[in-house]
Parts: sequence; C-alpha cells; structure tokens
Amino acid sequence: MVTSCLLAGAGMSATSYGPAGGAPTGHPGPTDAPDPIRAIGLQTLTGSPDEAPTLTLAFAGDVHFAGRQANLPDDPAATLGPMSATLAAADLAMVNLESAITDDPDPDARTRKELEDPDNRYWFATAPSALDLVARSGVDVVSMANNHGADYGVDGLGDTLAAAESGPIPIVGVGRTDRDAYAPYRTRVKGADIAIHAADASPRESADAIWAAVPGSGPGLASARDEGATAGGLRALTAAVRTSAATDDLVVVYLHWGEEGNACATPDQQRIAEILADAGADIVVGSHAHTLLGAGILGPTYVSYGLGNFFWYHGGQPDSGVLTLSVQDGEVVAEDWTPGTIAAEGGGPTPLPGAEADTAVRRWEELRGCTDLAPGPGPTSAVTERADDPARREGEGDSLPSYAASIQEIGPDLAATMTAHDPARCPVAIGDLSQVEVTYVGFDGRAHRGELVVHADVAADVVDVFAALYEERFPIERMRLIDEYAGDDFASMAANNTSAYNCRHVAGTTTWSTHAYAVAIDINPVQNPYVLDGQVLPPGGESYATLDRSAGADVPPGVIRDGDVARRAFEQIGWEWGGDYTEPDYQHFNAPDLP
Repeated sequence: MVTSCLLAGAGMSATSYGPAGGAPTGHPGPTDAPDPIRAIGLQTLTGSPDEAPTLTLAFAGDVHFAGRQANLPDDPAATLGPMSATLAAADLAMVNLESAITDDPDPDARTRKELEDPDNRYWFATAPSALDLVARSGVDVVSMANNHGADYGVDGLGDTLAAAESGPIPIVGVGRTDRDAYAPYRTRVKGADIAIHAADASPRESADAIWAAVPGSGPGLASARDEGATAGGLRALTAAVRTSAATDDLVVVYLHWGEEGNACATPDQQRIAEILADAGADIVVGSHAHTLLGAGILGPTYVSYGLGNFFWYHGGQPDSGVLTLSVQDGEVVAEDWTPGTIAAEGGGPTPLPGAEADTAVRRWEELRGCTDLAPGPGPTSAVTERADDPARREGEGDSLPSYAASIQEIGPDLAATMTAHDPARCPVAIGDLSQVEVTYVGFDGRAHRGELVVHADVAADVVDVFAALYEERFPIERMRLIDEYAGDDFASMAANNTSAYNCRHVAGTTTWSTHAYAVAIDINPVQNPYVLDGQVLPPGGESYATLDRSAGADVPPGVIRDGDVARRAFEQIGWEWGGDYTEPDYQHFNAPDLP
C-alpha cells in the first residue's frame, strides 16, 4: 500500500553550519547535566475489490479476577471459559478489563474514592499474567477506561502501561498523557483499517485527575464525561473519533457507561451515542451496568448500550454473552447475540443450549424497547473466517493498518507540557515548531502511535521518513516527547526512546545541539548507541556498539546500518547520519543546515 500526504508550504530555509563528518552536535557528554491545527490529508492508494470482504468483530462485557477467580491468571492454561471459542472465532475481539494491572498492589497507593458511597468503594488489581489469559481466550484488544482502571493510582497505572508494552495484546483508554489515553488502537483486518477508542463515562468516584486525563495532568484515563472547562472528556474523545473517521475505514468506541442495575439506556448514554455517531463512529458498545441493555441502529451507527458481565467473581447477574457484528464496507450487516449464563460461583459464562438460547436472544432483542435505537440488521449464519484465511492478509500482507500521520502547530495545551522548552533561552520559538504524529511498528510487531516535535520546516520530510520505515516494517521501541523524561537525554536513551526536539547544549560547550533547533532525530538508542571516548551511551547498548553495520550485514531488528531503509530514507531528505562521525552516534540523524 502506498500512502501520500498532501502538504503545503514545507520548504526549508537554512544557513550552513559545521563541517560534514565533524564532531557530533547531538548528544551531551557523560558529564553533562540533564538539561490553529494544520492537519495533513491522507490519501490512500489501494485497489478496490469487486466486493469488500466481510469481517467479524466480537464484543463482550466486564472482566476481572477477584474472589474465587483471583489466582486464575497464575494458571498458564486458564481461559475466560467455554465462550472463549466465540471470541476466538471472530476476526477481532474486545473486552473491558475492570482492574488495575500490578504485581504489587500497595494499599497506600489506592486512589481516593471520596465521591463514592463509603459502603460501595472497591479497589481491584490483577497480575500482568491476566493479559496472557485474556489473549489465550481469543481477545485481541482490551479497554481499561473504567472506574477501576486507575484504582492503584499513578504507580499502579504505570505498572498497567508497562504490562501493556510487554504483554501480548494492546490496551486502550489509558495512557501516560491525555494524547495517549484518547488515541486509538489501529489495526488492519482483511484490508480494512480499524481504529478502536475507549473511554469511561461512568459516574466519577474521585476528583483525582488520573480519572480524566487532560493536558499536563500526567498518566490517566480517557473520559467520555462532560469535564467542565477542561480540554479533556467528551470533547477530547469526540475530536479523536472525528480524526479517526477521516482516515480509517471503521471506527469503534468501547465505553464504560450506564447506570448499575438499570437495563434501560439512560438519557446521558443516548446523548453520548448521538454525539459519537455524529463524529463518525461506526460502532459504539459498552458495559458497566452489570446487566444487559438493548442494541440496534442509531443513524449510520450500530450501538450496544450494555454487554453485562462476562468473567466475574460471582453470578449475581448471570445473563451474559458475546455480541458478534459482521461488517462490510464499514457498515454493520449482521448482528449475532450468543447468550450464556454465569454460574453462582462466578467465572466465565457457559453457552445456553437450544430453546434456552432462543429465549435468551428474544429477551435480548426486547431490551431495545427502552432505547432510542432502531432494530439492527438481524443475525446471520456462520460468517466467521479464521485468522489463517488468506483474505485476511490481503493488502499489506499482514494485519497492520495503513500508515497515518499528522502535523499540528504547538497549541497551548501541548506547550504547557513541554517543560524542556524555555522560551527565554531556546534558539527556536515555539511557534516555529510542529508536533508530528506517525504510525510506527513496534518490536512486538504491532502498529503504534508515536509523536515528535520538530521544526516546522522539516515536518513534512520527517513524515516521509517514517512512512518509509513503516512500509518496510523497521521496528521502533517507543516514540515519546523528551518532556516525558524531563528533558534528560540520558533517561530517554536508556528507555530506548526515539526522540527529536530537546532544547539543550552540546556537552561542555555553549553551542546548541542540533536537537535544540529541532532538526535532529535519534532512533532506537539502545540498538544504535553513541560511542564517546570509548564510553557507550546508553550503557544498555554496549552489546550493539561493535556490530558490523556495513551494507548487507546481518543485524538484529531495529539496528541501523549502511544501505538500510533508515539510511536511505534520511538520505532522501538530505540528512546526515551520526554513524559516520569519528566517534559514531549511530542513533542520530540531522539536517545539514540550520533553519
């Protein structure tokens, strides 16, 4: 697949600086102290088949591991029960994990729940192995935007995000920043690009910022509530959905919403559904009420107001099941409710047989009577096609979505988080910088969203570079703004973070680094370390420091060498490689001229 970005005014005005191949001006030395949106339209060039394939998406409700089920994640063979087969049969399956993920749930780290009835305050935590269990059960993506996702505060959420980075499946609806929390998980299924968002619209149990991420608030959850005058909440979610609708074939939103025990959609649920439908969401589903709610059509959007419990610590609300939607050309063409029941001792549901299943499906259809929804398209016979079907791999040859990128001016919300930028001393004004968001392939083989700040003059070129890296599946560990590391280049390198702008000097001098001019990028510092006076930076890159990086050399994933896609892509835009320095800086690329 070829993706082109339609850009305007991306020329570069510059003056020459420094000799080619001279001393690097990128990193500090070992003694250094840490120092209105312009969107890109994406035009995807693909062949269109005579008839688009049908893809299936399966959704189930709330999952957590408490009570009798608390130790289940320790069992390497455990699953979510017999209905895991229904999840696994779909092309993509999703559930809501209603728990923090941490190996060490510290009672002192629990968030306040001062807005909740004291008799109804609960805190849940589970081990990272819970993600392995969920993945074994056929689940492809998990929402954690719910009233328990941040039960153990910033530390617990940090553990959750670390588990997601190393785990087998992605998590949506939480993030280290508000931008991460509202960002979708993007994947490709049978040639269709899918964006999946998640957010919490359940009643707030605490005023702590972690429960509704906003610019500058740090780690938090995506919220679908009206959060007053803040920039987060439903406005942020709506904007994110609208962006996805402009670039992706199918947009899904999984919400934590509704009133506990109420089988009818609340006015607030109906209002949120209308707003998201207007923003371009194709499917809106959710849970939280611990009971089933109605489903159907709202304009062009399929809405399910409540999926009930799916794997729970008791069977007090036994009605459960899996909703499987068949989608063609971005439209839901069939709906199948596979009913199940949760035993009194809890756990996952068991499918209902024959006449019992027919009765349960009719009851589920009748729940639409207290919603604002029109009847759905009705059920279909077996439309599930296994992941090994060649049709699933059409297009790119794998399940990754098309490359997507955007260039934005640095608005006040982002500027407030850029603590490494001091307008009184930095050589580039913030108005000359741009935020670039790109899709990249991680070492886990999945598509991720990354962001860089670069000079506006080179932003379009940077987008082209990462398009080339994505096209050839060059893996990148992570891509976050340097401000998440307090401007500390050593910390960023140690985290194997790909980064660009950082307002700092060259080690031991008063000369600004090329990073301070926002015309330099470091890629995978661990695999591509900086060798200075015999010292390897970061130290974790020592085993990579002496690799043969000549053209055609067999190198590990993420390593830059002569003639590879990274070298070619940066050479195409005229940038230099730090690997050619006398003291090689293998991670470093920079423009030959200052802006």
